[in-house]
Amino acid sequence: MTGGRLYGVGLGPGDPSLMTVRAVEVIAAADVVAYHSARHGRSIARSIAERHLRPGHIEERLVYPVTTETTDHPGGYRGAMEEFYEEAAARLAAHLDAGRTVAVLAEGDPLFYSSYMHMHKRLAGRYPTEVVPGVTSVSAAAARLGEPLVEGEEVLTILPGTLPEEELAARLASTDSAVVMKLGRTFPAVRGALERSGRLDDARYVERATMSGERTGRLADVDPASVPYFSVAVLPSRVGAGPGGESGAAADAAPGASSDAASGAGRGEVVVVGLGPAGPLWLTPEARGELAAAQDLVGYSTYVDRVPARPGQRRHASDNKVESERAEFALDLARQGRRVAVVSSGDPGVFAMATAVLEVASEDPYRGIPVRVVPGMTAAHAAASRAGAPLGHDYAVVSLSDRLKPWEVIAGRLRSAAAADLVLALYNPGSRSRVWQVGKARDLLLEHRAPDTPVVVARDVGGPSESVRIVPLGELDPAEVDMRTILLVGSTQTRVAERTAEGSPKRVVWTPRRYPEGAAQE
Repeated sequence: MTGGRLYGVGLGPGDPSLMTVRAVEVIAAADVVAYHSARHGRSIARSIAERHLRPGHIEERLVYPVTTETTDHPGGYRGAMEEFYEEAAARLAAHLDAGRTVAVLAEGDPLFYSSYMHMHKRLAGRYPTEVVPGVTSVSAAAARLGEPLVEGEEVLTILPGTLPEEELAARLASTDSAVVMKLGRTFPAVRGALERSGRLDDARYVERATMSGERTGRLADVDPASVPYFSVAVLPSRVGAGPGGESGAAADAAPGASSDAASGAGRGEVVVVGLGPAGPLWLTPEARGELAAAQDLVGYSTYVDRVPARPGQRRHASDNKVESERAEFALDLARQGRRVAVVSSGDPGVFAMATAVLEVASEDPYRGIPVRVVPGMTAAHAAASRAGAPLGHDYAVVSLSDRLKPWEVIAGRLRSAAAADLVLALYNPGSRSRVWQVGKARDLLLEHRAPDTPVVVARDVGGPSESVRIVPLGELDPAEVDMRTILLVGSTQTRVAERTAEGSPKRVVWTPRRYPEGAAQE
């Protein structure tokens, strides 16, 4: 590296007194001070640093060819900006080649949504470079609100408001705290995303933090027509506020408390949430958001333990065999005005808690309680993904548990599905008290399937003891199947192949989407 030295200088959020000592030193010693501006010529960066400029400075004003308007550039907006950045970098390189020190001013931090980055990527590999960090608008907004952003193990998500509304809603639903940048024209979509994700009541608005004309308040109260680009939406920390933004007193109130503030009267509901087959990688953003917003968590203890504990959120764990009682308990909490999440493994509508909740909710006195179902990844689909694509054609889903229906019904359904040549996903194949059903099902299916029909034996998919094997139906051993196992039994068309690709399963199984004409049907 030769020539002068390049500096990316963070100026902070706008108040000149929030510039760092290092930023002031670098500007004072620089030969060239560069800053971006729109075509009107005014530069916020220059105005922040103005008191530290001297007559001897060479000023390089980097004027954007376009900001929000259209352009006739053959490459469109992106092409116009790329050409501008190349030209700007060339201008700065000429100074650096002449041995001059160049300080590029940047509002906030130079490497945080800053135009300086485009100079950095083009010049830092060619010249000695130092980046001087600055206070970001994120930190400034939190300071002006006087509310913590994140605490403990909370996660902060920073989003550009230019994302599609649906994407914003998904990300806002799944995080603890958030800051949405680049508002202005994007404000209506950002507000819509906050509303869709159930976070609008928690959202705060900060405009021109630390600058002249600063404004803060509830985002829901802001007129969209009044929102400038230099504003942010903030979802502060939930710690101390309780789930759903409730005050600590309301979040900690006992069930049945008489005051509206404590019980949340009029806002009670039950949301049945699918957790997927295993850990957080299988959880949808919508489900994650509902779990975070719930005041009460209800479910089988094994599933409740999979949900991270949240300040102010009550957890009500119970045995796996009390579905109706659990549903009634959750609905009673909702009658008191509580926002309740009933958790279920996999998808709550597949052999799980959604049916139990809706069954109780369809009777008095619960008919007026809102109940929603949030889907989750099913065990069948998770297992299929690990093995290949065994569910690529028509398939049937059958539970082998005879606790709630007679074995004769199960056997009849197995015969019908097998005779129709459907792939079968067999749930609840065995437990400590049910040890013979798998063998009976295997023998029954062998009346309709060849012994070499592939069977996916998937146990604890997504969990620490995950095991996925492909065995012939005739060799299926009931002793190797338990309650954490799901079986996928192929049709006459299901295929198994050996593969050699690195990083992928050595054996894969799939069922073709085309079914041959004239294929034998029993």
